[in-house]
Amino acid sequence: MVAYIKELSVNRKKWLDEDTFKDGVSLCQSIPGATAMQMAAYVGMKTNGLIGGLLSYVGFGLPAFILMLILSIAYTNSHGIPQVISLFNGLQVLVVAILANAAYSFGRDTFKNYKIIVTTLVSTSLLWLGVSPFFVIAVAALAGIVLFKNTHFASLSAQASGTAKGSFKQFLLLSLIITAGLIGLYLASINLFSLAVLMMKIDLFAFGGAFASIPLMLHEIVDVKGWLDSKTLMDGIALGQVTPGPIVITAAFVGYLMYGLTGSLIAAIAIFTPSFLILTGIMPFYDRVKTSRYFLRASKSILATFVGLLLYAALKFAFVVPWDAVRVLLLLGVSIALFKKIDILYVVIISSVISIIIL
Repeated sequence: MVAYIKELSVNRKKWLDEDTFKDGVSLCQSIPGATAMQMAAYVGMKTNGLIGGLLSYVGFGLPAFILMLILSIAYTNSHGIPQVISLFNGLQVLVVAILANAAYSFGRDTFKNYKIIVTTLVSTSLLWLGVSPFFVIAVAALAGIVLFKNTHFASLSAQASGTAKGSFKQFLLLSLIITAGLIGLYLASINLFSLAVLMMKIDLFAFGGAFASIPLMLHEIVDVKGWLDSKTLMDGIALGQVTPGPIVITAAFVGYLMYGLTGSLIAAIAIFTPSFLILTGIMPFYDRVKTSRYFLRASKSILATFVGLLLYAALKFAFVVPWDAVRVLLLLGVSIALFKKIDILYVVIISSVISIIIL
């Protein structure tokens, strides 16, 4: 998706030059939230300020939300049908394979020295011991400042790329609007307020892209709140892979199962709000932030922890699946397809057909 955004904004429309777009990718990978969503907002802000960013953000995420809402409605009305049960039995295997593949892909790019490997293993172990992933991420950020103090970062010599049209006043205005919205939601419905706050909390700590949200959802929604069981959340994650947007749109599925259409809308807005606010606030100052040794050290450690989070989620979901010979073969087939970088849509479709026929 990021590659397509580049093709549209740099090559076709000439809205941004190559270097400005690269700065945006660097920024959006450094802050929490779905990278592609952030890049869409970044392009909008660079061309038309805060309004442009908001319109790009909504435009990019709206199709995924609408489709997820339709799928959620269909799920609640049909998940007891035998063929649908077979379908999701197979898609649960797909979720395990996707998370394991994501852990492998990020780990392959991240594991550069023993300190990163140790950070990943320690974070995974702490999660298995029941430590909150939010605490693990916070500790990892602090530990990274110490562990990677002798690490050389090439970006320290980067030059400024210009000032964004967004300003501190816009950031402050947006913060006030969000605060007012939360207060209004609290007065209207404490349940919807709790849903919104939980989704915002997840997004706020989702360093490493949309996949980072999945382990946090598992912890908060299944382990802490008990709103859904692991199998149901896996179904929502599988549906999130069907949509044309970030997998974090699974939040809309959770919201719909909890509180219907209103819950779905609130959850979808909340899961994208903190990262958009951070993007708005940090853009004018990113040239200084990206050359901060403390920022780069903390980010390096957090990304190592993110691999641990993915491993934890993959293993936790794997224990939920009732494994048999067919499911193991399906897991191997899907894993090979993902390793070969076959389009995820084809993988989902083929897995779905096999599941309905065999499982």
